[in-house]
Amino acid sequence: MFTRRAALTVALAALGSAALPTATATAASAFPRSAATRAVLPRPTGRHSVGARSLPLTDFGRTDPFASRPGPRKLMVQLWYPSASPAPAPHPRNPAVPYTDPGTGAALEADWGMRPGVLKGVGTHAHAGGRPAPGIRSAVVVSHGRGASRILTSGLAEELASHGHLVAAVDHTYDAAAVRFPDGRLVLGALPAEPDDWDAQDRLEVSVRAADLRCVADALCRRGRPLAGVPVQRVGLLGHSLGGAAAAEALRTDRRFVAGLDLDGGLFGTTVPETGLDRPFLLLTSSPDHETWARWRARHRGWGRHLHLTGGGHLSATDVPALADAAGLRERWPEPLFGEYLGTIAPHRAAAVTRACTTAFFDRFLLGLHRPLLDAPGPRHPELRLLWTRGA
Repeated sequence: MFTRRAALTVALAALGSAALPTATATAASAFPRSAATRAVLPRPTGRHSVGARSLPLTDFGRTDPFASRPGPRKLMVQLWYPSASPAPAPHPRNPAVPYTDPGTGAALEADWGMRPGVLKGVGTHAHAGGRPAPGIRSAVVVSHGRGASRILTSGLAEELASHGHLVAAVDHTYDAAAVRFPDGRLVLGALPAEPDDWDAQDRLEVSVRAADLRCVADALCRRGRPLAGVPVQRVGLLGHSLGGAAAAEALRTDRRFVAGLDLDGGLFGTTVPETGLDRPFLLLTSSPDHETWARWRARHRGWGRHLHLTGGGHLSATDVPALADAAGLRERWPEPLFGEYLGTIAPHRAAAVTRACTTAFFDRFLLGLHRPLLDAPGPRHPELRLLWTRGA
C-alpha cells in the first residue's frame, strides 16, 4: 500500500544527485546496448484513425500562483480525436506525431533517470492535423501525475480517441517536468519535492489543478468556437496519481463534468473523502486499498467502483511500462523503486487492462453504451479484482 503523496520525482530525489547521471556521455555508458531499443506505444484498438494537435490556453481570470512574475495562468493542452480521414499509410512524408519535443523529453529523462534521448524516438499512432470526425459528442480531460507530463498518458489518449472520444490532456505548468510553449519557451517544474507541510501543499496544488481542468472545460464547452471546433455534449475526467485527486476535486466543484476516473491516485488535497461524490467515479488502483479511498467509499452517493490491478505498480496505467526497456529503467532504478512503480504485470497486459477499463467507463457514462466489464471482470481480464461496488 502506498502512503506517500508525491509521485516518482520524490522517490528519485531521495536517491540523491549522485544516483543520477551528470552528463550525457556518462548516462549513455550506464546502459547496456540492449536497452537502446526503440519503444512503440501499443496500437489503438478502436475503429477510428487518430488525429492530434497541441495548443496553448490562457486563463485570464486567474493569477498563476507558481510563476515568478505575476500574470495569468498559462497552459498547454494536447488534443487527440477521431479523425475524419483514414490514417495515412506509413511513409516518411506522413510521419506520426512526435511523442514529445526535445526539451520536454530531455527534462523528463533527467528527472526520471531515463536513458537520454529515448523519448524522442517513441513510436506513436496519431497523425498531426486533420479535421475531427463529425458526430463527436464526448470529451475526456486528462490530468497527469505530480512532476510528470501529459505525454505519459499518450497511449491511453490514442486509445480513447480511436473509440470516438475527444481527449484533452493538460500540462499543469510548473508542476509538469517541463512545458514547451509555441514561442519556444520551456518552463521547467518548480514545485518542492518535499514541502514542509504536505497537507497545505496538496490543497494548493489540487486546487490549481482543478481550476486548470475547469479552464479546459470552459474552452471545450464555449459557444461559437469550442476547442478544436468540436461542440461536445458530455465531459469526463481522467487523472493519474495526483491527477486522480484533481479529477475528483473538479468533479466535486463543477457539474459540467459527468464522471471521473482515478488511476492509482490517493485523494489528497480534496474534501472528497469527507463529502463523497454524487456522480459516477471509478478507482483503478495498483494498491489494494488506501485510507482516503476507504473514506470516499463510505460517503459516495453515486455510481462507484473500485477495481484492483493485481501485480500492478503506480505507473502501470501510464506509458512508462512500454518505455521501460528502451529507457533502461531496470538497470537505472533500484529494485524496490522499480517494483513499486512498475509492478510485476507484463507491460502489454497492464496496457490492455487499463485501456479496457477506461474505455468501458467513458463509453458507458459519456456515450451511454453499457460495458459489463465494470460490473464483473471476466476471464479475459484475470488481473482485475472488483473490490467495491455501488449502483447498477
